[in-house]
Amino acid sequence: MSVPDHDPFEGQLADVLRDTGARFETDRESLAARGETRGRRLRSRRRAAVAGGVAGVALVGLGGALLLPGGLGDGPRQREAAATHPSARTHTDTSAASVSADDFVRTLKKLLPAGRFSGEQGRGTDTPVAGNSVAPYAQVVYDDGRGKAAVSVSLTRLKPGTEEARQDARCPDRVFIAYDACSATKQADGSSLVVLKGYEYPNRRGGTKLWTADLVTPQGVHVGVQEWNAAAEKDAPVTREEPPLGSEALTKLVSAREWLTLAASVPVDPRTNAAPPARAGSVSATLARMVPPGLKVVAKGSADPGFGYVVVDDGRGRSMVQVNVQPDMRDVEDQLFGPDARTLPDGTKVAVHRRPGEKGIDGIVMWTVDTIRPDGRRVVISAFNAGTQNTPATREAPALTLKQLERIATDPKWLTLG
Repeated sequence: MSVPDHDPFEGQLADVLRDTGARFETDRESLAARGETRGRRLRSRRRAAVAGGVAGVALVGLGGALLLPGGLGDGPRQREAAATHPSARTHTDTSAASVSADDFVRTLKKLLPAGRFSGEQGRGTDTPVAGNSVAPYAQVVYDDGRGKAAVSVSLTRLKPGTEEARQDARCPDRVFIAYDACSATKQADGSSLVVLKGYEYPNRRGGTKLWTADLVTPQGVHVGVQEWNAAAEKDAPVTREEPPLGSEALTKLVSAREWLTLAASVPVDPRTNAAPPARAGSVSATLARMVPPGLKVVAKGSADPGFGYVVVDDGRGRSMVQVNVQPDMRDVEDQLFGPDARTLPDGTKVAVHRRPGEKGIDGIVMWTVDTIRPDGRRVVISAFNAGTQNTPATREAPALTLKQLERIATDPKWLTLG
């Protein structure tokens, strides 16, 4: 379910916006960046969301989280929305028989340790919605005698070697998502396995824990297992201290051969058939070179040509600054930039926002400058008054002023990135 290291976010987001822009009013600031898209590996189904499951352009969070209707996350309702969006359509694999929701639920129950089951739900490959194929899943409420816990599994198929497959083989960046532990290993058969022990909510509210295991085979089969220490993934009281399956049990469940057999009925997601165009340069490295004098860069993101961040410190506390670069967003320009946007002499539009942080952490503020050039190149920069988006504020305001942020966002150096 799940969110962000490089993924083809720019092209995918543009496609989502093209498909849905006329149907939803855009929260312009909420399209700012996608750091958590790469980081939030708490949802094994997040890739389906990135690939076209967003049902509205207003639902891309400033931290980059791709949110589906009904709130953050990827529960059964969200999974269905993701799978039925036009841009998430898949081609039917006629060589493999379809599998029902009952088959998936039955398999999940068989593979779990002995216990009581309730709240069974799922979807098979035999029930298209609105004529579109869907990614199957199963979810149950499982009770091993120590408290009820929601447990789910989902199946997708990616084209081997794509960035999506590589993304799912890595632990997330702690700058974007808080978790207690994460391990990324390579299995004997070449499959990648990531086991993560994290939380349902970025601010850890309510004590709801979310533990996940993601397995990606060399053939592109992606099995995602998710479990909570509550009977539902959201808005349910905690029923036990920890989810029922430890790391070893999660590994055993996600690696079960039964899932690979069922995956034969799942069509390959066509959105993963092509790698994103090659683009030169690293956003994080470019951003680090633009940091104003007096600010020390104490951390920065990986070599990614679409997204980057730095953490700076001026001696008065750490401050995170992140940038998202998108090559051509002209087709949704009117949705992203309203009448309050300024137009510079060179035709660049600039929109400025000051808002609270999006993670529910008290005291976090986020200052954003969103720009788009006449050729459609969009550069969005956001600064926070904390070193991450999910830890307490370290200062009253971000280390960079809005004027400094605008100067960075409109710098011509961004034109050299691909």
